[in-house]
Amino acid sequence: MGKFVFAIASLWATAAIAHEMPSGFHYDRYCCNGDGRTGDCQMISNQTVSLIHEGYRVVLSPGDHRLVTRPHIFVVPPSRAMRSPDGSYHLCLFPNEDTVRCFYAPPLGF
Repeated sequence: MGKFVFAIASLWATAAIAHEMPSGFHYDRYCCNGDGRTGDCQMISNQTVSLIHEGYRVVLSPGDHRLVTRPHIFVVPPSRAMRSPDGSYHLCLFPNEDTVRCFYAPPLGF
């Protein structure tokens, strides 16, 4: 019985860990579903992001993020931006490509 409980606990712990970026940081568990190849979080090009009065404007075309199949424009308020420790922008789309679940931005002036 003890081995069974340990096995179940090990599986749960593994599933609860969000995937790691090549730079070494992990996406928050709330943000990330999947892994580095199939997950809904991905680094996006700095060229897709601009600062506007309302916050961050993210313009995506197919190929800019693995889940994007058509053009999108998202506006993310600064209060919803999470700190990106690697100096890059990252975007998590969930439950579909139309919904920004999490947005990671480097500190301004990075």
